[in-house]
Amino acid sequence: MDVRIGITHSMRELEVELPEGADREAVKADIAAALADDNGTLWLTDKKGREIAVPVEKISFVELGSGDAPRNMGFSV
Repeated sequence: MDVRIGITHSMRELEVELPEGADREAVKADIAAALADDNGTLWLTDKKGREIAVPVEKISFVELGSGDAPRNMGFSV
């Protein structure tokens, strides 16, 4: 599963590829819990075991996608 996070005052998004078999509902619950605290931090662990922390105050959006979908490259529509 892929998680894409928009960061305020940044033109780029943070993309995190979660390990295979990650429970979508558990990830959503973790994100919701982090976003409920204005001074909180969203912690995610990617498929390589790296831990990523994002201050909640800097998050503009969070998008959950499936890791199975093909990725478009270039100027595709």
